[in-house]
This record gives sequence, structure tokens and C-alpha cells, in this order.
Amino acid sequence: MSFLRIRNESRNSVLIKKVYIQEYGHGKMEPEYLELKTVLEDRGMSSELFTTKRLSRNQLDLKPENFLVGDHEVMRTVFKRLGVQVKVDSYPCSLRPYLKRKVRQIALGKFITESQNGGFYNQFIKPRYDSKSFTGFVVKSNVEYFELSRKSKHLEIYSSEVVNWLTEYRVFIKHSKIIGVKHYAGDKSIKLNLNEVEKAINDFDAAKESTAGYGIDFGVLDTGETALVEFNDGFALGSYGLNKDKYADLILARWTELMFD
Repeated sequence: MSFLRIRNESRNSVLIKKVYIQEYGHGKMEPEYLELKTVLEDRGMSSELFTTKRLSRNQLDLKPENFLVGDHEVMRTVFKRLGVQVKVDSYPCSLRPYLKRKVRQIALGKFITESQNGGFYNQFIKPRYDSKSFTGFVVKSNVEYFELSRKSKHLEIYSSEVVNWLTEYRVFIKHSKIIGVKHYAGDKSIKLNLNEVEKAINDFDAAKESTAGYGIDFGVLDTGETALVEFNDGFALGSYGLNKDKYADLILARWTELMFD
């Protein structure tokens, strides 16, 4: 049987015996997943594609030594079945000083009540943890409040002032080191202040909130400041064209941390 030996920060190594990669049917999959498949095969591993239907039917051999990659919804299901608790906060406490904008944490019901009384329009809101509840958006009228009123009033959300991003990048981190920076929106000629990003990474580590592999989105505001867009955990992360070997190493590092630490 072939296996992949992965270096783990808290252990000498762990063995990955099998790899499952999500597909949408007929071999269609995310570009980074296809690249991942190629990387792992080059490293001597065989991989197996799976659909959400197979996952829902319990047709996968889920266990820590069988590495699995999929979208957020798939990974939530996998973690639940494996008894692994993962709660991703887009704005971790130690990184909030880098937001460079006013953000408050509030229950959705309270936000709606206060908004009806004070007319809080032009606010960007997003779920604090449960990203599947709704995609972040700017509240512009009572129509949005009506739609939100159908959701749980206890849902924790973030409400922030709307800012103007000139450019946005994803910074990829593995074991506290930047392994890549990829532009994904705005003016590519405008560069990040990487010293500010490094400070954020150090603060994240010092607060013991960081993970073995993750992406933090940073951008430049119209004030010229480099600011945090959001944190993204490494277990289901878009690569934005990151080198495929580095991408594989990052998500493997996060999987082994979650499963074996």
C-alpha cells in the first residue's frame, strides 16, 4: 500500500494512507483540486474522487489518516462525523486591530431591532461563524432587513462600516511563514505593506489563535492603509493560482493539525 508521510510540527511525522478529493460528477472539480490530485500522484499517492452524494450515503472511509479535501459544506460534514470541532471566525480577536474600520459583533435579532429604530443602512454584514447562513452583503434598504428577519435572531453576525478597497490579496501562511501572495481584486499595481501583514501574523501566533495553514486576505484602503479583509482557515481554501506544491503542503499541514494534534 502506498502512503504519504507528512511532517507534523508536534510529531515527527504522520502517515496519510488515502486521499479523497471532491468532484461535482463526471470528473469535474475545482482547478486547485485537480492540481492537488496531480501533486499527490507525483508524490506516489493514489487519490479517489467523491461526490457529496457518496459522502451523504456514508460511502467514504472517514478517518484521520485518510486525507480529504472539499468545499466548506463538505468539510463541515466530515469534521462532524470525525468528532472534530472547528469554528472559524472571520475576524479573530488578535487580528481585529488590523481591520482599520469599525466592526461590531451582534446578534442578528438585535441588529434588526436597532436598525429598524435607527435606520442603519449602508452597513456590511456577514455571519460570524456560520458562513452557510448567508453571504456577506451591504444592507441598503428594508428589503434586506425583511430577508434577514427569516433567519435565526440568535445568529451571531458582524456589522461594519462600508469602506473602499483599492486592491485585495490573499496571503498564504504555513507554519507561520508566508508562502505566497496572490492578487484577486482591484488594482494589481497597488502593493500591500507586507510589514503590516507580518505584524498581524506575529500577533496571531502570540495570541495562540493561528493554525498550521491558512489564508488571510489583506487589501489597501482608499486611505492608503493596508487592512485585513478577513481570515480564511486552511482546510477549504481557494488557491488563487498559488504554486500547486505549496498549496498541497498548506492544506495537508492543516489537516494533520486538526486530526493529530
